Amino acid sequence: MNTHAEMSFADAEAMGLSHDEWLLILKRLDRTPNLCELGIFSAMWSEHCSYKSSKKWLKTLPTEGAQVIQGPGENAGVVDIGDGLATVFKIESHNHPSYIEPYQGAATGVGGILRDVFTMGARPVALLNALRFGQSDHEKTKHLVSGVTAGIGGYGNCIGIPTVGGEVNFHKSYNGNILVNAMAVGLAHADRIFYSAATGAGNPVIYVGAKTGRDGIHGATMASAEFSDETESKRPTVQVGDPFTGKLLMEACLELMAADAVLSIQDMGAAGLTSSSVEMASKGGLGMEIDLDLVPVRETGMTAYEIMLSESQERMLMVIDPEQAETARAIFDKWDLDFMPIGKVTDTERLILFKDGELACDIPLAPLVDDAPEYDRPYRPNELQPVLATSALQRDISLKDALLQMMGSADLASRRWIYEQYDCDVMADTLIGPGGDAALVRVHGTDKALAVTTDCTPRYVDADPFEGGTQAVAEAWRNICATGAIPLAVTNNLNFGNPEKQDIMAQIVGSVNGMGKACKVLNTPVVSGNVSLYNETDGEAIQPCPVIGMVGLIDNWKQAVGAGFTAPDKAIFVIGQTAEMTDGWLGNSVFARVIAEREGGAPPPVDLDKEKAHGQFVQAQITAGQITTCHDIGDGGLLVAVAEMALSGAVGAALSHPDGDTVLAWAFGEDQARYIVQVDDAEAFAALLAEQAIDGCQIGTTSAHQTLTVGQNVTISIEELRTRHEGKLPQMMA
Repeated sequence: MNTHAEMSFADAEAMGLSHDEWLLILKRLDRTPNLCELGIFSAMWSEHCSYKSSKKWLKTLPTEGAQVIQGPGENAGVVDIGDGLATVFKIESHNHPSYIEPYQGAATGVGGILRDVFTMGARPVALLNALRFGQSDHEKTKHLVSGVTAGIGGYGNCIGIPTVGGEVNFHKSYNGNILVNAMAVGLAHADRIFYSAATGAGNPVIYVGAKTGRDGIHGATMASAEFSDETESKRPTVQVGDPFTGKLLMEACLELMAADAVLSIQDMGAAGLTSSSVEMASKGGLGMEIDLDLVPVRETGMTAYEIMLSESQERMLMVIDPEQAETARAIFDKWDLDFMPIGKVTDTERLILFKDGELACDIPLAPLVDDAPEYDRPYRPNELQPVLATSALQRDISLKDALLQMMGSADLASRRWIYEQYDCDVMADTLIGPGGDAALVRVHGTDKALAVTTDCTPRYVDADPFEGGTQAVAEAWRNICATGAIPLAVTNNLNFGNPEKQDIMAQIVGSVNGMGKACKVLNTPVVSGNVSLYNETDGEAIQPCPVIGMVGLIDNWKQAVGAGFTAPDKAIFVIGQTAEMTDGWLGNSVFARVIAEREGGAPPPVDLDKEKAHGQFVQAQITAGQITTCHDIGDGGLLVAVAEMALSGAVGAALSHPDGDTVLAWAFGEDQARYIVQVDDAEAFAALLAEQAIDGCQIGTTSAHQTLTVGQNVTISIEELRTRHEGKLPQMMA
């Protein structure tokens, strides 16, 4: 196609633009764009880059707090952790690429999120993920799980950053559209944060890293469209990662930053050189002029369109201090990476590109960013599902059989097979790795540690978006508190279907509102995030999945606790319910899905005041040494939480249970704001609960026997539990 030829609406439509957007481009330019210009508009106006359908609602989220150094709008969020240090973190999706090409899609998702963090001047110290696959017995699930986990491990292990936590769910709604969300956490000096806004007209613009190829062209646009029967044809839009080059790039950038040579810096992620140049220039209120003939390429004959839209990995764009140019070049030569001046910062507020000695692009920046489309899409409030009574979900099954069946289900089975693909201990600062509530990573050279987690319960969001969005934050809060850390802030990844459908847009609005309310009450502002829309195949949307990534801090890591019972003859208490509670919330629970074979129903309500009070109590008592083991109650309810604690610590437990015909609901109900804790002194702890007006009661003791007993009639061996719990995924992947 002729680069200089004028484009038509048919060309724009093929790039994912609507007719109204095409007309707006004509108006903004006062002429017809050429191929390169249209490609740039298409990328920058994609959902992935512009957030045009969600921006209105994202603006309502709380983003400020005494702990916040940098909120949304940069490559990653930055939060103060005291003593001149900061944590830098973000979560992003690589959903569509991972379905098309599981290994490379997941690997480049990890590489991209790592670049977002070290671009800010932080050394990455931890990786997490949030994965959603289709039914465990679906024909593609084994292939997708295998490829995605290999890709995550392949990149993270090679670059030398530990993968310390995450979550995995299986559900039929993800059969044709899996979710792969990657989170990275880093550490930096609070006064040494680097930003993306270009500075100083005349300063050189430098391309660094790997060479540009034709891989990933229009990846951002592909990520903003639904899947169909032609999905496989989109394989060329998936990027290819190189973790070894990624490691070199990370070290070179951090060394350059330490030399005070970097004025501004931006990762070439979605939309590649297009988004990095446009965002840097627009944030600085300046312009940029680039000679594309100077861009290092690995393929011959690349056009301006291909160079600008390529999403080749391990590349950065930076503006440097001209007086430090030789120092900068020497650093990148040392690390054997390209270092190429390709242009300059201007005061024109335009993006001007040259190729083959001719003008290839001349676009004002404002229409690409600040004046890009922002939609207030209509939505139809979701019809809320009814509250299901315990009687509607009761089944003729023993407590033992129900527990064994649930622990061996795809919903609750051990994820060990997955996380053993990852190096969780490299860097030697992982204190608590995968398998618990939150991971714990030591801040090297200090007594501090970061607690990190990802969480969301899509079935709750599907049933009630507001309550589900609220619960996602509350669950992450509980995970952090359960280690003894104080929750600090949130990053989120909003995975939804097509926002042009009113019911999907209602899911987005409801969950964002619920999330916002929870973050305000719990003082965990949103500092970064990502939106992934159009997660549909042939018109069928995924279960909505607004993933919460949360980071917390404990000042002395030696005070932290894990989720496994540690010794026999210790008291087991439940926080968040009294001895009088004999029932439980079974609607939309794992019990309902696995045992009653019924999905749906209203999710358990979230009381944020109780979440806050119970979480703060638990956190304070852990650091005070009163609680020696803690695990929040989530999927599966109280008995599942106790079973997981027994398995984790290889210590038995003996529980009492209330009389009556609702014992299954008591055992497996998913009522919120609850924790299971192990304490040394039952009497003193009971007094403490009464003194602080916290609901709680003793439900049993840990045992020297390798059994879990419930009442007089239920005894389950730890070995039998482990066999059932650990067997599902290896069998599935065999």
